Order: sequence, then C-alpha cells, then structure tokens
Amino acid sequence: MVHAETQAASTLAVEVAVSVAPREVRCVPVTLPVGATVRQALEASGLLGQIEGLTLDAIASGTWSVGVWGRKERPGHVLRDRDRIEVVRQLKVDPKEARRVRYRAHGEKLPKGIHRSPKNIKPVDKV
Repeated sequence: MVHAETQAASTLAVEVAVSVAPREVRCVPVTLPVGATVRQALEASGLLGQIEGLTLDAIASGTWSVGVWGRKERPGHVLRDRDRIEVVRQLKVDPKEARRVRYRAHGEKLPKGIHRSPKNIKPVDKV
C-alpha cells in the first residue's frame, strides 16, 4: 500500500484534448513524471503525428493554441496532477465580425413592395 502511494505521488495523470474539427474533440489520458511540461505531455500523447498540421512549430507560430483548463499557456508550463491540456485550431472567422455581417444582412432594406414575413405568425384558416 505504501509503495502505491509513493508511486502515485511521483506521477501525474493528465488529459490532452485536441479539437480536430468543429464539434469534434479527441481526448487522450497521459501519465507523466512530476515536473513534466505541456510539451512533454503533447509528445507523450502521440497526437502530434496523428493530426494534420499539429506540430510543436505550429503551436509556437500560433496556428494552434495550447491551454490548461481554458487558460492559454506556453509549452514550457509545468503541469499539476489532473490537469487538462487543450489544443485548439485557429479561428477561420472572427465571431464578432460574423455577427456584424449577420446584423447588417438582417437590417437591409428590401425593394419596394416586398415585405419580410414575420416568423411567428401562423396562417389563418379560411371559414
């Protein structure tokens, strides 16, 4: 029993989660020695070679971002037990700009004689 406690104290159990596509996340549990970094966890997970474009150079250049529990961290960040490392792709469209475009399109004036039909009104049955 004492041996199991000392072994547990000398290792970290972390999870590496990668967003490979919209609404698709791949999670890999990894066991590392105490004092391990985000870079070591990524290498141990095996995801660097499996996912197209995911390399340490791509992370350093900003194509992919790395965080621990939602907070952006560098690859040299020292991990704690039960940390969750999250690797995410760069956004293709700025969410604020996409909202502005949708708002402008909704507020456009239609040509004379054409009206938008209200979405919540149901047609009335003729008697």
